[in-house]
Amino acid sequence: MTAMQYVALACRVALGVVFLVAVAGKVRGRSAFAGFRGSVRGLVPLGPRAVTALSGAVVLAEGCVVVLLAVPGTVRAGMVLAGTVLVGFCAGIVRAVRSGATTPCRCFGAAGTPLGRRHLVRNAGLLALVAAGLVPGHAAPHPAGVALSVLAGGVLAVIVIFFDDLADLFAAQPRHP
Repeated sequence: MTAMQYVALACRVALGVVFLVAVAGKVRGRSAFAGFRGSVRGLVPLGPRAVTALSGAVVLAEGCVVVLLAVPGTVRAGMVLAGTVLVGFCAGIVRAVRSGATTPCRCFGAAGTPLGRRHLVRNAGLLALVAAGLVPGHAAPHPAGVALSVLAGGVLAVIVIFFDDLADLFAAQPRHP
């Protein structure tokens, strides 16, 4: 495997974990899905049935990304779907920012900060992972390289999943006595 193929594997792992945690956070219970559906209702002016259908479609698309990224023959389709979903999320975030909406980010199921520029930055980073993950690979992988790629992908996923918390931590103003 070339170095870029290991990078692509790390991106694949990171995106797979991020989308898996996003799906799990939204479907872990009725209240989690209801909270997500409520955030969608705050972003899109649709009736209750349409909001429920759109919310379900988002969860289904995220789940499909996970499955497609997990199966070696469908990775490219998974990357394309992930990119498409992320572009849709970016459009929703831009709309929320421009309208002044204070809809919370329910990306991973929990109540979060209102959607804003930081979420666009996060999604831009995820789109960069999609682009890097599209590198084709045909050479035989070395087990150590695969292990390192999986570890790196896991670390990237944790950073993305806790992006809001990290942004809050680094944005905190020091207190002066």
